[in-house]
Amino acid sequence: MTREELLERYAAGERDFSGADLSEANLLGANLERANLSGANLSGANLKWANLYGADLSRANLDLNGWREAERGGADLSGAILDGAIGL
Repeated sequence: MTREELLERYAAGERDFSGADLSEANLLGANLERANLSGANLSGANLKWANLYGADLSRANLDLNGWREAERGGADLSGAILDGAIGL
């Protein structure tokens, strides 16, 4: 899924992106508040300054650039693979 498709669908009110392949996606500053990204592949995705407040990232594959700069309060990271996410 591309950044544009994800953000278009989010803007239309969709929140369930479970299992989506967003590897290497540039999600810089994206608003994904309360999105369901459980089981999504976010390896290599740039989430710098993204709003992930209350997002479901359970079982997601996260290899994040800028993870420390993403807004992630209340995000569910249970069972997530956090390769390269130093300093959580």
